[in-house]
Parts: sequence; C-alpha cells; structure tokens
Amino acid sequence: MRKTITFIVALITLGLHAQDKKWTLIECVEYALENNISVKQSELDVQSTDIDRMVAVGNFLPSLNLSGSVSENTGLSFNPVTNNAQTTTFLSATGRINVGYTLFDGLRNLRQVQRAKISKLASEYRLDKMKDDISLFVANAYLQVILNKANLEVLTSQNLVTKDQIERTQQLVDAGSLPRGDLLEIQATDATEQQGIVNAENQIQISLISLAQLLLIKDYENFDVEDEGYDIVDDGISEKNISEIISSARNNRSEIKIAEQDVELAEKDLQIARGSYLPTLSAFFGYDTRYTDATSFTQVQDPDNPVSIEQIGVVQETGQAVVGEFPNTVPQITGADPFIDQLYQNDGIGYGLQLNIPIFNGFATRANVNRGKINLERSKFQLEQAELDLESNVYQAYVDAKGALKSYEAAKSALASQELAYDYAKERYDVGLTNAFDFSQSKLRYDNTKIDLNNAKYDYIFKLKVLELYFGIPATDLKF
Repeated sequence: MRKTITFIVALITLGLHAQDKKWTLIECVEYALENNISVKQSELDVQSTDIDRMVAVGNFLPSLNLSGSVSENTGLSFNPVTNNAQTTTFLSATGRINVGYTLFDGLRNLRQVQRAKISKLASEYRLDKMKDDISLFVANAYLQVILNKANLEVLTSQNLVTKDQIERTQQLVDAGSLPRGDLLEIQATDATEQQGIVNAENQIQISLISLAQLLLIKDYENFDVEDEGYDIVDDGISEKNISEIISSARNNRSEIKIAEQDVELAEKDLQIARGSYLPTLSAFFGYDTRYTDATSFTQVQDPDNPVSIEQIGVVQETGQAVVGEFPNTVPQITGADPFIDQLYQNDGIGYGLQLNIPIFNGFATRANVNRGKINLERSKFQLEQAELDLESNVYQAYVDAKGALKSYEAAKSALASQELAYDYAKERYDVGLTNAFDFSQSKLRYDNTKIDLNNAKYDYIFKLKVLELYFGIPATDLKF
C-alpha cells in the first residue's frame, strides 16, 4: 500500500513538473528540427540518394544469376541426355549459372556514380534550407508569443495605476473636491482596459496554439514558453556593409548551392545521354548441367547365342569364302545414372564477349541529348535567377532591419517624451488642474506608446535575425 501511494505521488509530482515546464526558443527550434514533417521528408530524400548511389556503384559489379527447371514428360519426347525420341514418362531437371560483366558502356556507369554524389549533396543542401526555414518560422511564432505577453504586462501594470486612480478619485468625489463625472470617466477607462487585457490574453493563447501546432505538440493547455531573458543581441551584423552581407550569402546560403548542384546534375545527365552514342562491350560466362530419370536402351551380347559366323569375302584366286565371327547383340533397358553422376557427366560451359554498336534507334538518343542540353541551359538560368533573388532578398532584409532599428529608436524616444507628458498630466490631475478625461487620454497615449515600443523591439529582433541568417549564421547559433 505504501509503495502504491509513493508511486501515485511520484506521478502527480511528475505531472505538475511537466505542467510547469516553459519552453525556451532554443528548445523549440531543436524540437521542431527533430519532429517537423517537412524536415523528416527532406531527411528521407537524403536517404533516398544513398540508395541511388548504391545502385550506381552496383553497376560496376558483375551480375550472377542462377536458374533451374524441373519438368515431367509423358508420351513421345526427346530424352534430354541421349537426345533420342522415346515414348515414356520421365522426370528431367536442368540448372544454369550465368555471370555477366560490363567492360565498357560509354562511361555511363561512372557518370551515374558521379551524379549520385551530386544528388546527395543537393539533397543535403535542401535539408539545410528546410531547417533554416523551419527555424525562422519557429522564431517568428515564438517572438509573437513574447510580444503578446509583453503587451499584456503593459496593459496589466497600467490598469493597476487606473485602479489606484479610481480609489483616489472616489475619495476626492466623496469629499466634494472633484465632480462625479471624473470618477465615471476613470471607471470607463478601467472597463476599456479590462477589455484590452482580455483581448491580450486571447492573443497570447492563440499565438501559443499556433506555435504548438508548428511544433506538432497537441497538449495546448499545458504548453507555455519562457518569456524572460530575450533582448536585442547584435553581434555587429547591422553595421556591416551590404556588399559584404551579399557576398557571404552567396557563399553560405543553400539557395545558391542547390542551384549550383542542379547545374552539375544537368551536366551529368547530358554526359550520360551522350554515352548512348558509344558501343557497349560485355563479357559472359555460363555453366549448365542436366538430369533425367528416363530409361534408355543399350546393346548387350546375347548369352544364348553370343556369336554368329558370317561370310565377309571371297578369295579371288581360289574362290574360297572368307568367314568371320561377329557378336550377337540384343537391346536391353538401362536405368538412369545416379543424380550426382549425371551432374558432371552432362555439364557444359560457355563464355565469350558481346559487342553492341548503336547505329540507329529512331532518334531516341539524339532526342535525349537535345533534351539534356535544354535542361542544362534551364538550370543555368535558374542559377542566375537564384543569385538575383538572393541579392534582392538580402537587400530587402538589410533595408527592413535598418528600418526596424530606426522605428525602435523612434519608439524609445516617443516613449520617453510620452512618459514625461503622462507624469505632467498625472501631477496636474492630482492637484485638480486637469479633468479626468484629459488625464485618461494622456494615459492612453502613454500605454499605446509602450505597446508600440514592444512591437518595434520584437520586429527589429526578428528582422535582425533574418539578416544574420543571410550572412551565414546557423539558425541554432542565433542569439537572443
């Protein structure tokens, strides 16, 4: 009983600990890279290229095939051992071993191995790009949660100030120092802020669900993220020249590497197609044997009349007959030799070379070569387009990061100014020099400015990380 209670307590403690867990951004990114379906599909593509390479390497090895057959013949059939026609029922079996090896095939096997290596490299680059994209999606969704939490914190803290103002205004109204309309104005502000808090809480929940779905986590209720320790971390990327960032992106980004590998694949495909113009030389070796249980006839000497005397000629001078003795034979049925004996008695081998010279195949080879040339030109255009797109994207990310930084700096300045205006309005309201409506408007502007600063801050963080990705920093090494 005591062990049962201990086990139940351990489960409850473990469950509470799981509910208290808050995911960090690095944990979310690593979890997504391990469990995201698109990433898993890209990993399968890499594994598939390993199979293609195995097949290509296997083309250099000789082929070995075993074949055999067993049949039963009834009626007039040819004995497979004696090749005599006979009417009977017999069982026959044949076995064959064939070995083949391609000596030359227009270098197509070599090109296939080279192509398999390039294809694997291209798949690995696609996997890297997929991981970068997923990491960026997770970071964006994560920062959205942090932003929503920061906005909720602003609304909640400012609402506490409003509630304090309600208590103070209530006291001044009861004392006759302020009209009741000021109290109603502050209470209306409190109701509006409460509504904003509810909306902010809903936004947090929605953003958490979106992030959980991106991570393929189904426990939405207990899923939460760590909302502390995230600030602007700039390792000097924003101070670098745009040309330096573009140069680094060309050397590191997977988009360019994928396009370059596609060009090399197209070149290999063209070489493989041209290999069909060349002859193919192959060697072969075959060994076969046979067995049958069919009986056969042999001639044996007649035991009752072993010999017979027959005239074989005449002496020309005397006319005397010349006679000789000949054995008398009679047919006798002979059973089949043992199975093992027949295997080596009836075996045979064959070997040689085979040369195939292509002369005309309905323009199929020429069509494949021309198609390969077109694909090569298309892949070159795609590489050029990928370079242009990357340059454009880097420029856009650079401008966005610079613009986001300016917006963040402007938001900080606006907050400092609005905070002074709010403090001034609060002082005037406390001494009765301004009414509740004007104070509420000043407080509203101050609250909105703090929210604008949060938006600008996390927008700059995200765009700065995008720029760092283009510069070549791995997604898992990004600092926040």
